[in-house]
Amino acid sequence: MDFGLVLQTDPPASKVVSLMQRAERNGFTHGWTFDSAVLWQEPFVIYSQILANTERLTVGPMVTNPGTRTWEVTASTFATLNDMFGNRTVCGIGRGDSAMRVAGRAPNTLARISEAMKVIRALGSGGEADLGGAVVRFPWIKDDARLPVWMAAYGPKALKMTGEEADGFILQLADLYLTEYMVKAVKDAATAAGRDPGEVKICVAAPAYVTDDDSPQALAHAREQCRWFGGMVGNHVADLVSKYGEHSAQVPEELTDYIKARQGYDYSHHGRSDNPDTAFVPDEIVDRFCLVGPVEKHIEKLNALRDLGVDQFAVYDMHDAQEKVIDAYGATVIPAVNG
Repeated sequence: MDFGLVLQTDPPASKVVSLMQRAERNGFTHGWTFDSAVLWQEPFVIYSQILANTERLTVGPMVTNPGTRTWEVTASTFATLNDMFGNRTVCGIGRGDSAMRVAGRAPNTLARISEAMKVIRALGSGGEADLGGAVVRFPWIKDDARLPVWMAAYGPKALKMTGEEADGFILQLADLYLTEYMVKAVKDAATAAGRDPGEVKICVAAPAYVTDDDSPQALAHAREQCRWFGGMVGNHVADLVSKYGEHSAQVPEELTDYIKARQGYDYSHHGRSDNPDTAFVPDEIVDRFCLVGPVEKHIEKLNALRDLGVDQFAVYDMHDAQEKVIDAYGATVIPAVNG
């Protein structure tokens, strides 16, 4: 199993770079960041520094979207980084929940994501793409250029499209039941489209918080540091409920039940452990969606995720123990999982 580190690009950027270096030293293979131009600093500028100061780390956004950047610019940015540092990027893409909404726009449609994925992958991998008015190709790109595009998804149509079109699937929760459900949907869609389902990489991303023991006090603190994640996922779930209804065969009730007490969401606290809009998230959801507890609990859950076909676990590291979690994973968790 690969391991990734997910960070927000909060200033100073030097700390983001330092944490990514620390992750690589501890056996992490991927470095991901949020991408929301209003809320955080520009990630692609910081990727250049991460790549320059690491040797093997693959970097990318979790996730970018096709609405805040023109598609040829996105592709050119990835291709330039790959030309400089040797095919060490991956394009994670989604609807643009925070990036679009804080700018007063609606998240992107699946049709727009589909078109963008095709253009970005083709141009970033040295091919041609139709931009709607001209067919273009980067004249400077190398023959060995490649750019995988991984799609974030929850709903049935998005899962289907991921299996049909994307190089990888990003699932932002670590619940075993829902992971099994959604991975199967993606793999089945890939098979139905005539693809090899094994070629679609599966990445589960969720907060991980390592405690020294399993005392009630330690677990309570860990849960409070990770509760924000249930609120973030709740934004996507709320969209699914508005589209499919509260009780629908299209969406598992294991995913929708917990947002009944949700009141609203302020994106100024998005992805932060002090988010006041996540009180509705119960402890049970924190435990199911995240990895909290002593290292043994992390190893147990990661082994279960791997058995479900997960190729990478990406650690959301937004809490008060960033270095501790990276080091604990490097010293104990990653060696135990990968044997």
